Amino acid sequence: MQNQDNNYAIGFSYINGVGRVRLNLLDNYFGNLENAWHAGKEALISAGLDNTLAENIVAHRPKIDLSKTLETLKRHDIQTYAHTDKDYPASLRQIHDYPPLIFVKGQLLPADELCLGIVGTRQPTVYGKLVTEELAESLARAGLTIVSGLARGIDTVAHTAALKAGGRSIAVFGCGLDIIYPSENHSLARQIAENGALISEHPPGIRPRPEFFPRRNRILSGLCRGILVTEAGENSGAVITANYALEQNREIFAVPGSILSPSSLGTNRLIQEGAKLVSSVKDVLEELNISLFSEENTTVEIIPENQTESLILGKLGYEPVHIDQICRECALGVALVSGTLAIMELKGQVRSTGGMNYVRTREKKEIYQLEMN
Repeated sequence: MQNQDNNYAIGFSYINGVGRVRLNLLDNYFGNLENAWHAGKEALISAGLDNTLAENIVAHRPKIDLSKTLETLKRHDIQTYAHTDKDYPASLRQIHDYPPLIFVKGQLLPADELCLGIVGTRQPTVYGKLVTEELAESLARAGLTIVSGLARGIDTVAHTAALKAGGRSIAVFGCGLDIIYPSENHSLARQIAENGALISEHPPGIRPRPEFFPRRNRILSGLCRGILVTEAGENSGAVITANYALEQNREIFAVPGSILSPSSLGTNRLIQEGAKLVSSVKDVLEELNISLFSEENTTVEIIPENQTESLILGKLGYEPVHIDQICRECALGVALVSGTLAIMELKGQVRSTGGMNYVRTREKKEIYQLEMN
């Protein structure tokens, strides 16, 4: 495919059934996609398309306004890359069903070849949120680009944590890039585009549909060196992503969870079937054979400054505890406990998990950084 044919590849991307194989077929037969775009039904059949698809192309072509689409792309600052373009991700080109054309908002850098997908349930537990945040932050600080799908739940936590750590993130859409889904992630999508990229195989105006998301996941895993599932139920879409990663010869990682939690059935099964069990960032880096990292352990000492803080810390662990329970077990008033917790949260000793529940922060974190030669 020639670069000037990208505009017509955009047009064909609106038509169901015209993927990479058929697009190459048309390109080879007609010499370029411009000729293919203007070809009649009989010519399309002669090129190797079946009657139904040829009729579908001829019927839908008049409804596609390429000029308007190009204006939309320009207005939203969206670039297009054909699979033959040098800026098309090399890792994505390695999978057998790579998209012939991708739409990108933001910037893809050479460093993004070193990336990891983090996926999971849309309804995570507090445990799932905490482990996702910690792992995504540490991996982003280590220099990995964090890739996910911008969905509610684990995806949102992973993107947010990567950006918070000053790292890069990539979001893979199951719709056109001019449509942010879910809508509450508008701000997050903007931040990702400024510190990474938004990617889709769908042109502008294509709204999300259930059947798009499983196919979207092959792109997500295809971009990555591996996929980390931090929390997922038995039938979670994250498990579908892991299956794509397996087919693409990517590494699969999973965080173990409680055998009593439905939200961990998927991750526990992945581990049972051979996924690498992850309990720290080191597990991921070692499995990926990343040797350009130095390890630094930083200890954040949590030292109570008074008896009230000491009492409260004694009642907190890494599972959420409601403020009412803290008051009862410490025999302290709500006002005193609430005020003390607010101060302790500012000092980084505890954190709120929502709903007036609190956990203590981890005292020790491993930090991995690229060795600069």
